[in-house]
Amino acid sequence: MNSLAQETQQLVKLRNRILVLPLLIAALLGSGRSLQAAPRTQIGQARLLAEVQYRAFRFFWEKSNRTTGLTYDRAPNTGTEPKEPVASIAATGYALSSLPIAVEHGWVSKHAAYDRALLTLRYVHDKFRNEHGWYYHFIDPRTGARVWNCELSSIDTALLLLGALEAGRYWRGTEVDRLANAVYDRIDWTWMRTDGGAKPDKMTLAMGWKPESGFLDNDWDHYCELMYLYLLGMGAKTDPLPTESWTAWKRTVVEYGGRKTLEGGPIFMHQMAHEYYDFKDRRDTLGWDYWVSSQQAMQINRQFCLDHAAARKSYGPNLWGLNASDGPDGYSAFGAPGPENGTLSPTGALAAIQFTPDIAKAAGQEMYSRFSDRLWGRYGFSDSFNLDRDWFDPDVLGIDLGMALLAIEDVHSGLPQHLLASHPATARALKKAGLHTTQEQTPRPLQRPPGTTRRSSLLSPYSLSALQNGDLHSFGGVCVSRPAVRHCLNKLLDVMAVDNKPRNLGVRDGYPGQVDITKGGAVKRNVGKGNLPHTDIVERRSR
Repeated sequence: MNSLAQETQQLVKLRNRILVLPLLIAALLGSGRSLQAAPRTQIGQARLLAEVQYRAFRFFWEKSNRTTGLTYDRAPNTGTEPKEPVASIAATGYALSSLPIAVEHGWVSKHAAYDRALLTLRYVHDKFRNEHGWYYHFIDPRTGARVWNCELSSIDTALLLLGALEAGRYWRGTEVDRLANAVYDRIDWTWMRTDGGAKPDKMTLAMGWKPESGFLDNDWDHYCELMYLYLLGMGAKTDPLPTESWTAWKRTVVEYGGRKTLEGGPIFMHQMAHEYYDFKDRRDTLGWDYWVSSQQAMQINRQFCLDHAAARKSYGPNLWGLNASDGPDGYSAFGAPGPENGTLSPTGALAAIQFTPDIAKAAGQEMYSRFSDRLWGRYGFSDSFNLDRDWFDPDVLGIDLGMALLAIEDVHSGLPQHLLASHPATARALKKAGLHTTQEQTPRPLQRPPGTTRRSSLLSPYSLSALQNGDLHSFGGVCVSRPAVRHCLNKLLDVMAVDNKPRNLGVRDGYPGQVDITKGGAVKRNVGKGNLPHTDIVERRSR
């Protein structure tokens, strides 16, 4: 064993002893007491969010196969191996998305992260079985073989693709970038839309396909997490979805406690697409504001739990998060308003940080301080718990860890949204969906009739991103030199910095982190870096 490996191993042991000690003390002090009276383990908000992110990445790093790169769908939160490990393409997509975040935080070296992305994408592109570019939902992590007679999944293929594209944009111009785009370009969108040609006029995508029975009976035709699937299809360079596919799916408004949102059910349905695409201050061609819808859905989820708190031990002001998750009786979809049995999802509540940061952070702190002895482990929060049944999930789910990791990072630095925004497919997709920024007074209504809002007069966030990165294709193929791009950006910054007062563009303007702009075009970037001594992934990052 070399000196670096020995040092890393010693640091791992020391770190684990330090982190486990307060939990052991809490468990001993709480012996024989009820859950409601359990002693609290204190932790600061910033530290907790950083730990949630780091431990989620640790899952993706440790539970991805070293030969294929395919990532386990779930695993025990102790770090032990599942008895019969199964991988999912969704978890693999989140594993790819986690790599740039890990590099920026210093949890893994850029070289090691690149090698992992390359290993995964070589396997996906060269060896992983697909039909018309679509992949099976659940697979053997060692061989890539289909398991459980599962379907080719359109929505989960999209999650795999999103992770591939984000890794490609982070390592732009490399083999990782080339492979990610090759996987994207070979998807047959028309095949999935038309049920293999049997329904040529159908505009919505099938949920999947099985070799034994053909296309599944249901389509992605009602509002849920589906927006990223349709935006990927509409932005595709080859065989893109038609514009009509965006307006073909139904949007039903529900009202609860005086708030209106689009009907979606479990909380993840309102969160997932926003972790990749920035919908804030935007409306589509039908006048919908999807960010407002999701913000209201977070508040409804919490209020629904409060309204049922008298009947459930699990619920309270800082205990909410009804989601599709494990439960005492198996995996179930809990929603607000909708079916519930007292089961809560910590990662579901934390992923609300993009829309309702205060109540999301408060929920995370409450769950950690009260239940960390039974709910917290090697990979962070376990997937779910139910106080009414005195049940705490022993497992974590890759897809839920990934959602918390990306949501926190979008707030922290904006990196996931920024990476996808820099891909030319994003500009094409937003244009076809009619998604545009509008200037409105707050609170913004859920929907406005098309044509009744004022479009923003400044360049869009994606145009700013293109200026920054020299992605001239985002400007309709206009050929200008890099000095000209720099000059245009500086002029724009001059306009935005009136009276020499800094303007914070924020993460939506294409920069990974807070950007302070002053007159003259001076740009100060504050890209977030992890400040925790995370040394037990592969190696310490040289700085």
